[in-house]
Amino acid sequence: MSEETGLRERKKQRTRRALSETAIELFLKRGFDQVSVADVAAAAEVSKPTLFRYFPAKEDLVLYRIADHQGESARVVRDRAPGVSPLAALRAHLHARLDALDPITGLSGNPAVRAYTDMVYTTPSLLARMVSYTNRDVDELTAELLAAAPGADASMTRLAAGQILLAHRHLAHENWRHSSDGPTPKAVLAEAHAAADRAYDLLTSGLGPSYG
Repeated sequence: MSEETGLRERKKQRTRRALSETAIELFLKRGFDQVSVADVAAAAEVSKPTLFRYFPAKEDLVLYRIADHQGESARVVRDRAPGVSPLAALRAHLHARLDALDPITGLSGNPAVRAYTDMVYTTPSLLARMVSYTNRDVDELTAELLAAAPGADASMTRLAAGQILLAHRHLAHENWRHSSDGPTPKAVLAEAHAAADRAYDLLTSGLGPSYG
């Protein structure tokens, strides 16, 4: 990549970040469904066509904040240490994210982050868009699982990837739901770890012969 290309890409990333943060601020203040794309464009001082060049859907303005988690499970499997199975690496990574109170796990002690997570989990169109993000993650995780177990059936491997990512999504939603009832994230952390282990025990019992 040339210096000019790199500079142009960094500028695009800064623009995306600024548009996303402007939109999220409006959504949190007035409600996701009460703010139009035109409202966001006006607040950011860009045209609607410009906004759509960066974000094809209104929901993407919100989910850009967690875009760095795209493909995370695939990266964990690809970068695991020698001798560590895919499922063991994914389990350890999930526990580490829980300990860090990473918002992607449904836990956060930061009020601003909590408000963002509440918006995502209570807005049907955002939840639906997250599913489409997960579908792309399934593709990437499938490829890494096949690389880890070359003799595995491709269709069964895709099913395994889907089960793993569905478990992650369910665990995050349950963590958010439990902490939204009043306890602080740290108060529910022990149960979140226990639930993660129960999920991975089930995944390992079913998928262990190939990926455990």
